[in-house]
Amino acid sequence: MEASYGIFINGAYGVGKTTVLDHVGNLLAAVSRPFSLIDVDWFHRSSPVAAFDPQNQVIEARNIAAVWANYQTAGPRQLVMSGVIAELADKRRYSEAVALPLRSVRLTAEPSTVEERLRARYDVSRQAELRWHLDRWKQLNERLTDANLDEVVIATDGLGSASVASLIARHFGLVDASH
Repeated sequence: MEASYGIFINGAYGVGKTTVLDHVGNLLAAVSRPFSLIDVDWFHRSSPVAAFDPQNQVIEARNIAAVWANYQTAGPRQLVMSGVIAELADKRRYSEAVALPLRSVRLTAEPSTVEERLRARYDVSRQAELRWHLDRWKQLNERLTDANLDEVVIATDGLGSASVASLIARHFGLVDASH
């Protein structure tokens, strides 16, 4: 079964994208549906940046394209990605990198939930990273809301990651209601 579209789990920092992505993979494995997972954050983490690519967006897209092409050599599969799509140009860039239309779902969480999750992620040796994410979360969340590029929005407060993954998988018809 060849993927006719990719699924993109979108959201600001601390809403649970990476953990939910992993759980979506578990659900697809449980029903023997071929899949590949890509967390886009790992495809632009490089320094120093190239002079021609100050945001590392060109390098990120090339890396994603190469990995997706490699995954496809193992056969057709459902692509599920996670990251941030804050504007139409982001969605286009990712879609072009994987040569598939992308359907996105945005995860949200209340500020108190996000802060709790981010504080759990960053220990005392990583306080600068914690502060950076806490300082920018609200602005990014507002940008995502204003962009309105997602076909469904799921509030993750009070839900386990496996439950959120199940909602996503059912929304896209990847598993039946029993999963």
